[in-house]
Parts: sequence; C-alpha cells; structure tokens
Amino acid sequence: MKSIYLDYAATTPIDPRVAKAMLPWFSEKFGNTMSLHSFGQEAKASLEENREKIASLINAKPSEIIFTGSATESNNLTLKGIALANKNKGNRIIISSIEHPCIMEAAKWLEGQGFEITRLKVDKYGLVNPIDVEAAIKPETILVSIIHASNEIGAIQPISEIGKICREKGVLFHTDAVQSFGKITIDVNKMNIDLLTASSHKMYGPKGAALLFVRQGVKITPLLHGGGQEKGLRSSTVNLPAIVGFAKACEIYKKEGSKESQRIIKLRDKLIKGILNKIRGSHLNGSPQKRLANNVNFWFELVEGESIVIQLDLLGVATSTGSACSSAKLEPSHVLLAIGLKPEQAHGSLRLTLGRWTKESDISFVLRVLPKIIKNLRKISPFK
Repeated sequence: MKSIYLDYAATTPIDPRVAKAMLPWFSEKFGNTMSLHSFGQEAKASLEENREKIASLINAKPSEIIFTGSATESNNLTLKGIALANKNKGNRIIISSIEHPCIMEAAKWLEGQGFEITRLKVDKYGLVNPIDVEAAIKPETILVSIIHASNEIGAIQPISEIGKICREKGVLFHTDAVQSFGKITIDVNKMNIDLLTASSHKMYGPKGAALLFVRQGVKITPLLHGGGQEKGLRSSTVNLPAIVGFAKACEIYKKEGSKESQRIIKLRDKLIKGILNKIRGSHLNGSPQKRLANNVNFWFELVEGESIVIQLDLLGVATSTGSACSSAKLEPSHVLLAIGLKPEQAHGSLRLTLGRWTKESDISFVLRVLPKIIKNLRKISPFK
C-alpha cells in the first residue's frame, strides 16, 4: 500500500541532516548549560551559537530569543506574561477570531482574570483588515496578537501593516508565526513585530523546541520560576539536543527554502486546480493568492470531513480535517465558522498540507482517488 503524508501543517518528519546534527548532544556532549565545568561550558557555547543562528533568520538579536518547549508555551507566556506585566497600564488585548486554540484558550483564561479580550472578525478569505485593528485599539489596549498564517486555511495576514499601526499607537504586537516560520521571509524589525512565536517541529526539526522572540525592552512576567534560565523568563534545563536540531533546520531553510517553496507551490496549485475541476460541489477555503505555499483546504458539499480522512487513510494517504491540535473534538472548526461557513459545511472540510518529501506522483494519486471517495460518500450521505 502507498504511504503518502499530506499533513505537514500538523508536524513534519525530522530532516536526516537535522537528526545527524543532534546525535552527539544526546550522549557524547551532554553537559548542563548552567554548570561551570568543561562539559557545561561546551553546552553553553553551543546554546549561544545556535541561538545566534536562529536569531539571524528573523533579523533579531540573539539576546531577544527565548527558548521554550513548545509554541503553546510561547503563546501562553506572551499573552499571560504581557498581561501580568502591564496590568497597571491597561487590561485590553486584541486577537483575531481565527487564532490557534492555545491563543484562544489563553485569552479565555485571561477573561476570567478580569482582562478584556477583543476578537476581530475576518473576511471570507480569513484575512484581518488592518483598519479594524486600528479601530479596536483603545487607551487601555496593551497587546495585539494576530496569527501570521493560519494553521487551517493557510491565510497570510498583512502583518507588516498591522505592526506599523501598533507601533504608531504604542501598543505591543505579537504574531504566532508557527506556520510561516521556515516558509516565509520574516524580518521582525521591518515588520514592527515585538514578540513572535515559532516552533521547530513545523519545519523539519524535532518536537520539544520552540522560541519566543521578545524585543529588547519589552517587559514580560515569567510563568515558570526556578533556576533563572533564559534570562529568567523560562526557568528549566534547556533541551539542547532539540535546540541544536532547531538551528540546523533553520540553516537548511536559509539555503534551500526559496527553491523548495517554488516546487511546493506548483504541486499545491496542481492539487487545487485538479480538485476544483474534478469534483463538483468543492470549495476552496482561504485566499487563492494570500496563502501558504503548502496549504490546501476545501469543503465538500454533502460529506463529512472525518469520513474523507478515514477513506484516504485506508489508501495510505494522511490528511486532516480542521486543526490537528483539536481535530478530536466534534465541534466544527472555529476558523471555518469565522470565514462564514455553516456548521454542516465546516464539518465537510479537508486539509492537505504538502512538504519537503511530497512528490508529483503523490498529488496525481490523490487526484485519482479523491473524486471516487467523495462520490461514494455522497451516496450514503446523511446530509441529503
């Protein structure tokens, strides 16, 4: 049976070059970065060298990169840490209605602590209007957090424009760049970004390593207290093997990212065009132009997304419906509802995300089998 992985937005396999770079740091070089002896100092030197490599990818200073264990941790540290550090200035935070669940849930928690959350609407393509951001900023607003590119529908937000507005209004600006980091060029200075979240396992690095860029001078209250690692903002022994892998993944993207992106765009467009042409009642979710190079998201009339995912999996094709982080839930995706889909339409969604090892033959296979799957599921559809 075929084995085709089209769920790169959920997680990516580790690039063999990344795994090779990590290997010595599990056994031969195992020092704690806080230790004074040579083992510890070797580890400390590696940590700072890799911090520099990663910082250069977004034009940040190495001292502005804080390593965490996951994007969820980075996003929670941002919202809660900024809220706690600035509660004397104000209690309002602005997010979009299509944020990742970790932003949505952190915001909900803050509401319970007396903070006010403004959730901005998006258009039918899932895009935030910068004018709406400007209108929503009040004197009590302390943070704006807008996802750079949607994990579900691939919509790329006008981050530079939003950042410029926030800078002019004197409000901190954070972006969850988990899906865009390692796919789109990011310059935190040109884009007026004060805080940024990124994750290793979305760009062919290992799980267990992520970062939070915190612009110099930004005050943030830590959530973890202990040994004072990472400038006191994230106490915990750092996961050095994973950070080494993260940096290697960044290095590979720097050299190969542009060429890889062009290849993937051709495959993505072939898949979108093929589905629209071959399957009646198929609808593309998100913007046809302002979308990630690797993201394809559709909803199909009169079928359930879960059924499509299962049928494709039986043929060896891995895909998802809604967000992989919350796809076990039975509720329709909040992102698809936000772009105007009805619950029954949102339930008929399918996300296919491409990556480094996606071949043209994989796309051709999906275009061959998917129309039959949709046709058969419609015959037994409860939505008729």
